[in-house]
Amino acid sequence: MSKQVQTKLVVNTRKRNRATTFFRPILIIPILIFVSTFSSNNSGAVSISFILAVPVLLALVFRNIYPSYIYGFNQSFLELQNRISVYALYLTDEFPSIEKSKNVTITLPEVKGGKALNRWLPLVKWFLAIPLYVVGVVYLAVTVIYTIIAWFNILFTGKYPKFAIDFVVGTVQFWNRVTGYAFILVTDEYPTFSVKATK
Repeated sequence: MSKQVQTKLVVNTRKRNRATTFFRPILIIPILIFVSTFSSNNSGAVSISFILAVPVLLALVFRNIYPSYIYGFNQSFLELQNRISVYALYLTDEFPSIEKSKNVTITLPEVKGGKALNRWLPLVKWFLAIPLYVVGVVYLAVTVIYTIIAWFNILFTGKYPKFAIDFVVGTVQFWNRVTGYAFILVTDEYPTFSVKATK
């Protein structure tokens, strides 16, 4: 089994709904409101996943255990975020489900109580991941450009442009690997910088 977060996305490139594509910035608002309820209102948008990273870090450092209930939550919440991303990036016309969906499958590395993880590495992963953040921001910038092109292309042709699909999907997969390493701490294997989409 891979030691990286694995992401499988079902995307739709043909026969796209032009009306929902045009109104997507409005249609996505309800699910964004729903997912924002998982954030702290006192100090800005502090994600629950980020808040849970602290007890995971402490559990790994002091007990060398990854709490199973946080592991399950992180997997489910990452899948929800990905369903929203796939919809927001025009990779599908299917409105994001708040329950599990076959269109987005996230497989986290098996931790088995954290015994396979280094107990001290979580203290520095956020720092070691700085080069990944820099590269990831560049990938996001290109993805935004491709998404704007895709929006126009779907409106005029009803198809998602093939030249953009691998890069956009690869960017989503890249950020999931970074999240698994630096934020939800399920792997010690440094993520690859590749944006090549995996099937």
